[in-house]
Amino acid sequence: MGLIRVRVRELAAEKGWTLKEVAERSGVIYSTITTYARRTEMAMVDYTALLKLARTFDVMIEDVVEIIEE
Repeated sequence: MGLIRVRVRELAAEKGWTLKEVAERSGVIYSTITTYARRTEMAMVDYTALLKLARTFDVMIEDVVEIIEE
């Protein structure tokens, strides 16, 4: 199983948004957003949360994650 990092902190910074604003705009709960922002690598994530984040940031879903290990 590979490892990924969710780029929520970087994408929020590009928009000038706080993590709280990201949660409100995306509909993803704040605790999930902060978990994604804190963790440097994850084996499992909620695909629907990634989809919501991609739509919120107006990027492709591939741009929301960084592959750490395949």
